[in-house]
Amino acid sequence: MSPETILPILMFVLLIIGLLMGHPLAFTLGGLAVIFGYVGWGPEAFGMFINRIYSSAMNNYVLIAVPLFVLMANFLDQSRIMEGLFNSMRYLFGPVRGGVAIAVIVLGVIFAACTGVIGASVVTMALLATPPLLQYGYRKELIAGTICAGGTLGILIPPSIMLVLMGSYSGIPVGKLFMAAIIPGMLLSCLYLIYVIAKCWISPDWGPALSKKERQDITTKQILIDCLKNLIPPVLLILSVLGSIFAGIATPTEAAGMGAFVAFLMMIFYGRFSWKALWQSIVSTTTVTSMVLMIVVGGTCFTGVFIGLGGDELVSSMILGMGSKWASFALMMIIVLVLGMFIDWIGITMICLPLFVPIAADLGFNPVWFVMMIAINLQASFLTPPLGYSFFYYKGAGGATDKISMMEIYRGIMPFIILMIIGLILCILIPGLTLWLPSLM
Repeated sequence: MSPETILPILMFVLLIIGLLMGHPLAFTLGGLAVIFGYVGWGPEAFGMFINRIYSSAMNNYVLIAVPLFVLMANFLDQSRIMEGLFNSMRYLFGPVRGGVAIAVIVLGVIFAACTGVIGASVVTMALLATPPLLQYGYRKELIAGTICAGGTLGILIPPSIMLVLMGSYSGIPVGKLFMAAIIPGMLLSCLYLIYVIAKCWISPDWGPALSKKERQDITTKQILIDCLKNLIPPVLLILSVLGSIFAGIATPTEAAGMGAFVAFLMMIFYGRFSWKALWQSIVSTTTVTSMVLMIVVGGTCFTGVFIGLGGDELVSSMILGMGSKWASFALMMIIVLVLGMFIDWIGITMICLPLFVPIAADLGFNPVWFVMMIAINLQASFLTPPLGYSFFYYKGAGGATDKISMMEIYRGIMPFIILMIIGLILCILIPGLTLWLPSLM
């Protein structure tokens, strides 16, 4: 094995070892880039780092949308609008078996279309939904699985900061990726709903319906009025962001700024504005944005060194040597799925996208379709053990979530991982699910 082959393999192996030892992803990527860059080119590597950081991160207008979408999510969280919406929907769907779990998934879809930040979605839904679900006698596995899976929809359903980064590093317009993600996101939501309804119908003790006594204090008319009152503002927010992008009125960055402003107005409208809330929103936005951009910097340098050492040719020869385009595609999907067990979606995007997109183009795959398959695959990275971020977000929310063990969370999320894989297979077999809406733009 030649030194040109050993170095990129060793670089990737050390990346996995560093992550398993618990080192932060950004510094693991950046540290390995510095070490192997110096080994490969000497001090000249530092000039390459500066050029890549400036061209890929500092000079990238699309990435400005990331802090703006995160700020929008924080303003929305401060407005507490989801709290009122959930309380209305749990009474609306409650008379049906599994109705409160259905309300959780529907809330997850709405939350996803408003925020695109997984941590905020899962923690908020955990604090809102876990106490009433336990009170109504729902199985703990179903509670944890529904909240964790519903919360991860925000990484796929636009506006998604993952799709912003993917568009930036694949050369595909973000608006097209947003449009392509709508039907797959709805497909996964429907699969989750079908599972909850079927499971609670077969096993009524998993999700008992609300009794008439629990609904007698509130009329159907009042429930519908409350739902509309709490639903109209998020719908307006979604239309202001996604509508302006799809209509060609605004770029994703401009639409993100508009969305942050509308979410700020919602915080005022619902009487939740305070200087403390504003300060907390800004601090939280700064923290998340700093984390994302530090990983972007480390990933950019890591990818540059990995490709410079011939890692792209090594990966390409391995994948293209599978014998057929679909075998090569399956290998790339398996690699993304396995990496999702150890690395978060930002790291996978930074590492895999620059390597896989050119290979997919050589194999003749539609670039929008291929990137969307990776995006759907990355849904599972939030739920697959040992490092599924969603169940750590859920467990870390505190309160009633302390009554649910990690083993119950693991058992609860397994059916939803299977449903994600089924959704991915359907999108592979029916390309129109991802390509039809972008073709209308």
